[in-house]
Amino acid sequence: MTDTTAAPRFGQGPLSRVSALVYTLLVVEVMFLAATLPGLAGLVLLDRDAANVPLAAVCLLPVGPALSAALYALHHRRLDLTDLHPRAAFWRGYKANVRGVLKLWVPWLVWMAVIGANLANFAAAGVPDWWAALSVLIAVAATLWVANALVITSLFAFRARDVARLAAYFLTRSPRASLGNAGLLVVAAVLTLVASEAVPALLASVFASAVLLNSRAVVAEVRDRFTAAS
Repeated sequence: MTDTTAAPRFGQGPLSRVSALVYTLLVVEVMFLAATLPGLAGLVLLDRDAANVPLAAVCLLPVGPALSAALYALHHRRLDLTDLHPRAAFWRGYKANVRGVLKLWVPWLVWMAVIGANLANFAAAGVPDWWAALSVLIAVAATLWVANALVITSLFAFRARDVARLAAYFLTRSPRASLGNAGLLVVAAVLTLVASEAVPALLASVFASAVLLNSRAVVAEVRDRFTAAS
């Protein structure tokens, strides 16, 4: 009896898929660093001083569009080792989404700068201790919101105000995504505190891939309920 099961062709086996993922992560990481290098260099060189909080926000300005492009490239990655184009996908996502991302990223950065400056000068402000805890909670919620917003605006074509509403909606609608992204935020904060701002940047493609993994339910619901394809 003849075995009619076709063997997987080159580039589609399990080892090839792992190699394709690693290659894509590496290329996307290089592209991310290339798109953010001036800002990240300035951020690493800045002293951790309250007066530098606004400058740190300016240095982080290129990170939003670059993260969006990374999310786009990783979402559209190919599994076939012989058909990989992560560099082209990164720049395609960057050009398509840069304006929409900045409409959300800039207000978030401004808000983070305000909170950061307040916390850095907390002792001199003479406000109650609970105010610091509330500020941290607001900063965490806003960061989880911007993570949702980056995913949605990177993969779908919505107006910025609609993305903002959907990102807020999914904070409670998809608690697994929020908890998963909160865990990533803790890891990034710990790496920054014990090492350097450069360490999370060097793992940006891995973090972006994890955010996409956490956001699978969000992406599926947006596609099914809020797009014309539904």
